[in-house]
Amino acid sequence: MAGSGRAHLRPEDETLLRVEHLNVEFPVGGGRVVYAVSGISFDIAKGETLGLVGESGCGKSTTGRAILQLPRPTSGSVVLNGVDLMELDGEGMREKRTDLQMIFQDPISSLNPRRTVGEVVAEPLQVWGPHDEDKQWDIVADMLEAVGIDPGVARYKRPHEFSGGQCQRISIARALVLEPELIICDEPVSALDVSVQAQILNLLEDLKAEYGLTLVFIAHDLAVVKNISDRVAVMYLGKMCEISETDEMYANPAHPYTQLLLESIPEPDPLAVLDDRAEIEGELPSPLAPPSGCRFRTRCPYADETCARVEPQMRRVSEDHYVACHHPLVPVDETEVQIDV
Repeated sequence: MAGSGRAHLRPEDETLLRVEHLNVEFPVGGGRVVYAVSGISFDIAKGETLGLVGESGCGKSTTGRAILQLPRPTSGSVVLNGVDLMELDGEGMREKRTDLQMIFQDPISSLNPRRTVGEVVAEPLQVWGPHDEDKQWDIVADMLEAVGIDPGVARYKRPHEFSGGQCQRISIARALVLEPELIICDEPVSALDVSVQAQILNLLEDLKAEYGLTLVFIAHDLAVVKNISDRVAVMYLGKMCEISETDEMYANPAHPYTQLLLESIPEPDPLAVLDDRAEIEGELPSPLAPPSGCRFRTRCPYADETCARVEPQMRRVSEDHYVACHHPLVPVDETEVQIDV
């Protein structure tokens, strides 16, 4: 199956991570396959935050895990600093994974309940060093302080003795302890109260500036993504719909799906007039049998015969703004279509 194009990819020497034609499929028995991620391509520059958004089931979390090779993708390439992770063997990937870390959605269940917080955060150091316990604790204490946790109090306590927001801070400290090049944040604030969400987002922004972090921020809440991302990529049913610099996408969405997602953001004004047009009709198709052509066509008000026959390719809307749609909401540059075979 053709991908959604590579016209939006930047030169390799300008990026830290470059993903091309990523496919992730899961056999479910009876010869059937779940097409979780189908031929997507994107890149991330060093020090950048890419927001990966879409409704539940679009494949964004699977994409994040596929970058880590958990599970290993069905096909495609995942190049980190010039090294294709798909070509590494088990031991090579184990060593390279120190450059990649993940912050999981549920902060409490991602921490070992039988270990103390000091042991949880120090565990990566016990594997990769330094192996001197005093040096390990110095690093752990610095990281706990960086995320706003008192190391003296937390060292001998267990995760269940902390709130959800505190556990997420501990998870962030564990992710930072090996000084990774890339951190994948898999909906790190969706399980938290709104006030705590703001604290964690501000913390990530501060840590990004202090440590020069590069982030993939996965979320379904576009309001959250806007506050933290430099660029935003929109996914639907395993495909990439649109990718752009954040302010440009929110001001000028080019894909009908992106526009509907933006119009669905709640407005904190009891007197605001509700927009009845901000509705997606129909059910989300099954990834076992995705629609032909454009996968959004079964729910798109602009769909026609072309959408059913031909898969849309990425086309340039403006500087660093690309869309894969036969009927974009804004004019596109027809001269920069790149067809993938």
